[in-house]
Amino acid sequence: MSSPTAMPACLYIVATPIGNLSDMTPHAIDTLKQVAIIACEDTRTSGKLLSHFGIHTKDTKETTANDSDSDTSTTDAAKDADSATKQKGHNKLWAYHEHNSAIQTPKIIEMIQQGHSVALISDAGTPLISDPGYQLVQAAHAAGVRVSPIIGASAAIAALSVAGLPSDRFSFIGFLPAKTHGRQKQLTALNARTETLIFYEAPHRIIASLEDMAAIFGAEREVTFCRELTKTFETVHKSTLGELVEFVKADDNQQRGEIVVVVAGVNVAQDDDDISIHDKLLQRLLEDLSVKKAAALAADITGVKKNALYQRLLELQVE
Repeated sequence: MSSPTAMPACLYIVATPIGNLSDMTPHAIDTLKQVAIIACEDTRTSGKLLSHFGIHTKDTKETTANDSDSDTSTTDAAKDADSATKQKGHNKLWAYHEHNSAIQTPKIIEMIQQGHSVALISDAGTPLISDPGYQLVQAAHAAGVRVSPIIGASAAIAALSVAGLPSDRFSFIGFLPAKTHGRQKQLTALNARTETLIFYEAPHRIIASLEDMAAIFGAEREVTFCRELTKTFETVHKSTLGELVEFVKADDNQQRGEIVVVVAGVNVAQDDDDISIHDKLLQRLLEDLSVKKAAALAADITGVKKNALYQRLLELQVE
Protein backbone atom coordinates (compact mmCIF):
# COMPACT_ATOMS: atom_id res chain seq x y z
CA MET A 1 0.00 0.00 0.00
CA SER A 2 1.45 3.34 -0.99
CA SER A 3 1.81 6.00 1.66
CA PRO A 4 -0.78 8.81 1.64
CA THR A 5 0.05 11.62 -0.76
CA ALA A 6 -1.82 14.60 -2.12
CA MET A 7 -4.44 13.53 -4.67
CA PRO A 8 -5.67 15.49 -7.69
CA ALA A 9 -8.64 17.74 -6.97
CA CYS A 10 -11.62 15.55 -7.77
CA LEU A 11 -14.87 14.16 -6.39
CA TYR A 12 -14.29 10.42 -5.90
CA ILE A 13 -17.39 8.22 -5.63
CA VAL A 14 -16.12 5.34 -3.49
CA ALA A 15 -17.91 2.03 -3.05
CA THR A 16 -17.64 0.26 0.32
CA PRO A 17 -18.62 -3.30 1.35
CA ILE A 18 -22.29 -4.26 1.73
CA GLY A 19 -21.47 -6.80 4.43
CA ASN A 20 -18.20 -8.68 4.10
CA LEU A 21 -15.33 -6.32 4.90
CA SER A 22 -13.03 -8.38 2.67
CA ASP A 23 -14.85 -6.85 -0.29
CA MET A 24 -13.22 -3.46 0.36
CA THR A 25 -10.84 -2.90 -2.55
CA PRO A 26 -7.22 -1.75 -2.18
CA HIS A 27 -8.07 1.11 -4.57
CA ALA A 28 -10.85 2.30 -2.24
CA ILE A 29 -8.64 2.08 0.85
CA ASP A 30 -5.81 3.97 -0.82
CA THR A 31 -8.18 6.67 -2.07
CA LEU A 32 -9.81 7.18 1.32
CA LYS A 33 -6.41 7.44 2.99
CA GLN A 34 -5.27 10.13 0.61
CA VAL A 35 -8.24 12.43 0.11
CA ALA A 36 -8.62 15.63 2.13
CA ILE A 37 -12.31 15.15 2.92
CA ILE A 38 -14.54 12.08 3.23
CA ALA A 39 -18.25 12.91 2.93
CA CYS A 40 -20.53 10.23 4.35
CA GLU A 41 -24.13 9.60 5.42
CA ASP A 42 -23.38 8.85 9.09
CA THR A 43 -20.04 9.73 10.63
CA ARG A 44 -20.42 7.08 13.35
CA THR A 45 -21.16 4.24 10.93
CA SER A 46 -18.46 5.24 8.47
CA GLY A 47 -16.01 6.01 11.25
CA LYS A 48 -16.08 2.38 12.38
CA LEU A 49 -15.51 1.13 8.82
CA LEU A 50 -12.65 3.52 8.19
CA SER A 51 -11.03 2.72 11.53
CA HIS A 52 -11.07 -0.98 10.63
CA PHE A 53 -8.90 -0.22 7.60
CA GLY A 54 -6.58 2.15 9.42
CA ILE A 55 -8.04 5.21 7.76
CA HIS A 56 -7.78 7.80 10.51
CA THR A 57 -10.42 10.49 10.58
CA LYS A 58 -11.11 13.70 12.40
CA ASP A 59 -14.82 14.39 12.74
CA THR A 60 -15.92 17.92 11.89
CA LYS A 61 -19.02 19.63 13.24
CA GLU A 62 -22.03 18.96 11.05
CA THR A 63 -23.54 22.15 9.72
CA THR A 64 -27.34 22.39 9.63
CA ALA A 65 -29.79 25.14 8.78
CA ASN A 66 -30.29 25.79 12.50
CA ASP A 67 -26.60 26.00 13.47
CA SER A 68 -25.33 29.40 14.52
CA ASP A 69 -22.35 29.00 12.19
CA SER A 70 -24.40 27.96 9.16
CA ASP A 71 -23.12 31.05 7.31
CA THR A 72 -19.47 29.98 7.63
CA SER A 73 -17.84 30.67 4.28
CA THR A 74 -16.63 27.93 2.04
CA THR A 75 -13.20 29.52 2.21
CA ASP A 76 -13.11 28.88 5.98
CA ALA A 77 -14.18 25.29 5.37
CA ALA A 78 -11.37 24.93 2.87
CA LYS A 79 -8.88 26.28 5.42
CA ASP A 80 -10.10 23.61 7.82
CA ALA A 81 -9.42 21.02 5.16
CA ASP A 82 -5.89 22.36 4.71
CA SER A 83 -5.28 22.07 8.43
CA ALA A 84 -6.52 18.49 8.48
CA THR A 85 -4.46 17.35 5.52
CA LYS A 86 -1.27 18.70 7.08
CA GLN A 87 -1.61 15.95 9.67
CA LYS A 88 -0.25 12.96 7.84
CA GLY A 89 -2.75 10.10 7.65
CA HIS A 90 -5.68 12.23 8.89
CA ASN A 91 -8.73 13.23 6.90
CA LYS A 92 -11.79 15.20 7.83
CA LEU A 93 -15.01 13.18 8.00
CA TRP A 94 -18.03 15.23 7.00
CA ALA A 95 -21.69 14.26 7.33
CA TYR A 96 -23.45 14.53 3.98
CA HIS A 97 -27.09 13.44 3.77
CA GLU A 98 -30.47 14.55 2.45
CA HIS A 99 -31.07 16.90 5.39
CA ASN A 100 -27.89 18.96 5.00
CA SER A 101 -27.01 18.50 1.31
CA ALA A 102 -28.22 21.98 0.33
CA ILE A 103 -25.66 23.51 2.73
CA GLN A 104 -22.80 21.06 2.30
CA THR A 105 -22.90 20.73 -1.49
CA PRO A 106 -21.58 24.22 -2.37
CA LYS A 107 -18.95 23.99 0.36
CA ILE A 108 -17.63 20.71 -0.96
CA ILE A 109 -17.62 21.94 -4.57
CA GLU A 110 -15.66 25.05 -3.66
CA MET A 111 -13.11 23.04 -1.72
CA ILE A 112 -12.52 20.86 -4.78
CA GLN A 113 -12.20 23.97 -6.94
CA GLN A 114 -9.54 25.21 -4.52
CA GLY A 115 -7.51 22.06 -5.04
CA HIS A 116 -8.78 19.65 -2.38
CA SER A 117 -9.74 16.04 -3.08
CA VAL A 118 -13.07 14.74 -1.73
CA ALA A 119 -14.45 11.21 -1.47
CA LEU A 120 -18.15 10.44 -1.16
CA ILE A 121 -19.13 7.18 0.54
CA SER A 122 -22.44 5.72 1.72
CA ASP A 123 -23.17 3.56 4.75
CA ALA A 124 -22.71 0.49 2.54
CA GLY A 125 -22.25 -0.27 -1.13
CA THR A 126 -21.99 2.12 -4.06
CA PRO A 127 -23.07 5.72 -3.33
CA LEU A 128 -26.14 7.16 -5.08
CA ILE A 129 -27.82 3.74 -5.43
CA SER A 130 -30.80 4.50 -3.16
CA ASP A 131 -28.44 6.72 -1.17
CA PRO A 132 -27.72 10.48 -0.98
CA GLY A 133 -25.27 12.09 -3.35
CA TYR A 134 -27.12 12.90 -6.56
CA GLN A 135 -27.15 16.63 -5.86
CA LEU A 136 -23.43 16.67 -5.14
CA VAL A 137 -22.50 14.84 -8.33
CA GLN A 138 -24.87 17.01 -10.36
CA ALA A 139 -23.32 20.15 -8.87
CA ALA A 140 -19.83 18.85 -9.60
CA HIS A 141 -20.64 18.37 -13.28
CA ALA A 142 -22.27 21.80 -13.45
CA ALA A 143 -19.15 23.37 -11.94
CA GLY A 144 -16.80 21.53 -14.27
CA VAL A 145 -15.38 19.47 -11.41
CA ARG A 146 -13.97 16.06 -12.28
CA VAL A 147 -15.95 13.08 -10.91
CA SER A 148 -14.32 9.64 -10.74
CA PRO A 149 -15.77 6.27 -9.62
CA ILE A 150 -13.85 3.94 -7.33
CA ILE A 151 -15.87 0.81 -8.02
CA GLY A 152 -16.89 -1.98 -5.66
CA ALA A 153 -19.90 -3.68 -4.13
CA SER A 154 -23.51 -2.96 -5.06
CA ALA A 155 -26.36 -4.94 -3.50
CA ALA A 156 -28.56 -4.52 -6.58
CA ILE A 157 -25.99 -5.96 -9.00
CA ALA A 158 -24.91 -8.66 -6.55
CA ALA A 159 -28.54 -9.79 -6.25
CA LEU A 160 -29.07 -9.74 -10.00
CA SER A 161 -25.95 -11.86 -10.50
CA VAL A 162 -27.33 -14.71 -8.35
CA ALA A 163 -31.03 -14.34 -9.19
CA GLY A 164 -31.17 -16.76 -12.09
CA LEU A 165 -33.43 -14.35 -13.97
CA PRO A 166 -32.84 -12.58 -17.31
CA SER A 167 -30.11 -9.98 -16.84
CA ASP A 168 -29.85 -8.57 -20.36
CA ARG A 169 -32.54 -6.00 -19.56
CA PHE A 170 -33.38 -4.86 -16.04
CA SER A 171 -34.64 -1.83 -14.13
CA PHE A 172 -33.59 -0.77 -10.66
CA ILE A 173 -36.72 0.41 -8.83
CA GLY A 174 -35.28 0.79 -5.34
CA PHE A 175 -37.61 1.24 -2.38
CA LEU A 176 -41.36 1.21 -2.99
CA PRO A 177 -43.57 3.85 -1.32
CA ALA A 178 -44.12 3.13 2.37
CA LYS A 179 -47.88 3.64 2.27
CA THR A 180 -50.10 0.89 0.86
CA HIS A 181 -51.90 3.01 -1.74
CA GLY A 182 -48.68 4.45 -3.17
CA ARG A 183 -46.98 1.06 -3.19
CA GLN A 184 -49.86 -0.65 -4.98
CA LYS A 185 -50.12 2.18 -7.48
CA GLN A 186 -46.45 1.89 -8.40
CA LEU A 187 -46.59 -1.90 -8.66
CA THR A 188 -49.61 -1.64 -10.94
CA ALA A 189 -47.66 0.72 -13.20
CA LEU A 190 -44.82 -1.85 -13.30
CA ASN A 191 -47.03 -4.88 -13.92
CA ALA A 192 -46.63 -4.96 -17.71
CA ARG A 193 -42.87 -4.41 -17.71
CA THR A 194 -41.00 -7.20 -19.45
CA GLU A 195 -37.53 -6.60 -18.02
CA THR A 196 -36.31 -7.93 -14.67
CA LEU A 197 -37.14 -5.57 -11.79
CA ILE A 198 -34.90 -4.98 -8.77
CA PHE A 199 -36.39 -3.71 -5.51
CA TYR A 200 -34.97 -2.81 -2.12
CA GLU A 201 -37.23 -3.20 0.90
CA ALA A 202 -37.15 -2.52 4.61
CA PRO A 203 -37.63 -5.50 6.98
CA HIS A 204 -40.77 -4.09 8.60
CA ARG A 205 -42.47 -3.72 5.20
CA ILE A 206 -41.24 -6.83 3.42
CA ILE A 207 -44.32 -9.01 3.99
CA ALA A 208 -46.76 -6.28 2.95
CA SER A 209 -44.70 -5.54 -0.17
CA LEU A 210 -44.43 -9.20 -1.17
CA GLU A 211 -48.17 -9.68 -0.66
CA ASP A 212 -48.87 -6.70 -2.90
CA MET A 213 -46.46 -8.01 -5.54
CA ALA A 214 -48.15 -11.41 -5.50
CA ALA A 215 -51.59 -9.82 -5.80
CA ILE A 216 -50.64 -7.45 -8.63
CA PHE A 217 -47.92 -9.34 -10.55
CA GLY A 218 -49.50 -12.73 -9.94
CA ALA A 219 -48.60 -15.46 -7.45
CA GLU A 220 -46.80 -17.46 -10.17
CA ARG A 221 -44.37 -14.70 -11.16
CA GLU A 222 -40.75 -15.79 -10.65
CA VAL A 223 -38.75 -14.02 -7.98
CA THR A 224 -35.43 -14.29 -6.15
CA PHE A 225 -35.26 -13.10 -2.56
CA CYS A 226 -31.82 -11.93 -1.43
CA ARG A 227 -31.12 -11.03 2.19
CA GLU A 228 -27.91 -10.07 3.98
CA LEU A 229 -25.80 -10.67 0.87
CA THR A 230 -22.12 -11.43 1.58
CA LYS A 231 -22.85 -11.74 5.32
CA THR A 232 -22.78 -14.83 7.55
CA PHE A 233 -26.52 -15.52 7.43
CA GLU A 234 -27.02 -14.78 3.75
CA THR A 235 -30.23 -15.88 2.02
CA VAL A 236 -30.70 -16.42 -1.73
CA HIS A 237 -34.11 -18.01 -2.32
CA LYS A 238 -35.62 -18.45 -5.81
CA SER A 239 -39.33 -19.24 -6.05
CA THR A 240 -42.66 -17.77 -7.11
CA LEU A 241 -44.11 -14.73 -5.40
CA GLY A 242 -46.90 -16.79 -3.86
CA GLU A 243 -44.46 -19.26 -2.34
CA LEU A 244 -42.09 -16.51 -1.23
CA VAL A 245 -44.78 -14.80 0.84
CA GLU A 246 -45.23 -17.99 2.86
CA PHE A 247 -41.47 -18.58 3.08
CA VAL A 248 -40.85 -15.16 4.62
CA LYS A 249 -43.88 -15.31 6.90
CA ALA A 250 -42.76 -18.68 8.29
CA ASP A 251 -39.29 -17.50 9.32
CA ASP A 252 -38.80 -14.33 11.36
CA ASN A 253 -35.12 -14.31 10.39
CA GLN A 254 -36.13 -13.59 6.78
CA GLN A 255 -37.76 -10.39 8.00
CA ARG A 256 -34.46 -8.91 9.19
CA GLY A 257 -31.48 -7.27 7.57
CA GLU A 258 -30.82 -5.79 4.15
CA ILE A 259 -33.25 -7.14 1.55
CA VAL A 260 -33.19 -7.14 -2.27
CA VAL A 261 -36.11 -8.60 -4.23
CA VAL A 262 -35.48 -9.46 -7.89
CA VAL A 263 -38.69 -10.04 -9.85
CA ALA A 264 -38.99 -11.48 -13.35
CA GLY A 265 -40.63 -9.30 -15.96
CA VAL A 266 -43.99 -10.28 -17.38
CA ASN A 267 -43.68 -13.34 -19.60
CA VAL A 268 -44.61 -12.29 -23.13
CA ALA A 269 -45.42 -15.35 -25.23
CA GLN A 270 -44.00 -15.39 -28.70
CA ASP A 271 -46.82 -16.95 -30.72
CA ASP A 272 -48.79 -15.05 -33.40
CA ASP A 273 -51.85 -14.50 -31.24
CA ASP A 274 -49.82 -12.76 -28.54
CA ILE A 275 -47.79 -10.68 -30.98
CA SER A 276 -51.00 -9.45 -32.59
CA ILE A 277 -51.86 -7.53 -29.42
CA HIS A 278 -49.12 -5.12 -30.48
CA ASP A 279 -50.61 -4.51 -33.95
CA LYS A 280 -51.68 -0.95 -33.15
CA LEU A 281 -48.14 -0.05 -32.10
CA LEU A 282 -46.62 -1.80 -35.10
CA GLN A 283 -48.95 -0.08 -37.54
CA ARG A 284 -48.10 3.30 -36.06
CA LEU A 285 -44.37 2.59 -36.32
CA LEU A 286 -44.76 1.54 -39.94
CA GLU A 287 -46.08 5.00 -40.78
CA ASP A 288 -42.65 6.51 -40.12
CA LEU A 289 -40.11 3.69 -40.12
CA SER A 290 -38.87 0.86 -42.28
CA VAL A 291 -39.86 -2.67 -41.29
CA LYS A 292 -36.39 -3.33 -39.91
CA LYS A 293 -36.28 -0.18 -37.77
CA ALA A 294 -39.89 -0.63 -36.64
CA ALA A 295 -39.14 -4.20 -35.51
CA ALA A 296 -36.08 -3.11 -33.56
CA LEU A 297 -37.92 -0.27 -31.80
CA ALA A 298 -40.96 -2.44 -31.05
CA ALA A 299 -38.69 -5.11 -29.55
CA ASP A 300 -37.21 -2.53 -27.17
CA ILE A 301 -40.67 -1.34 -26.16
CA THR A 302 -42.47 -4.68 -25.79
CA GLY A 303 -39.75 -7.19 -24.99
CA VAL A 304 -40.94 -9.45 -27.82
CA LYS A 305 -38.22 -10.98 -30.01
CA LYS A 306 -37.30 -8.77 -32.96
CA ASN A 307 -37.55 -11.57 -35.53
CA ALA A 308 -41.13 -12.39 -34.51
CA LEU A 309 -42.10 -8.72 -34.71
CA TYR A 310 -40.40 -8.41 -38.09
CA GLN A 311 -42.52 -11.23 -39.48
CA ARG A 312 -45.68 -9.70 -38.04
CA LEU A 313 -44.80 -6.33 -39.62
CA LEU A 314 -44.45 -8.00 -43.00
CA GLU A 315 -47.88 -9.57 -42.53
CA LEU A 316 -49.41 -6.22 -41.61
CA GLN A 317 -48.02 -4.66 -44.76
CA VAL A 318 -49.85 -7.26 -46.84
CA GLU A 319 -53.16 -7.04 -44.95
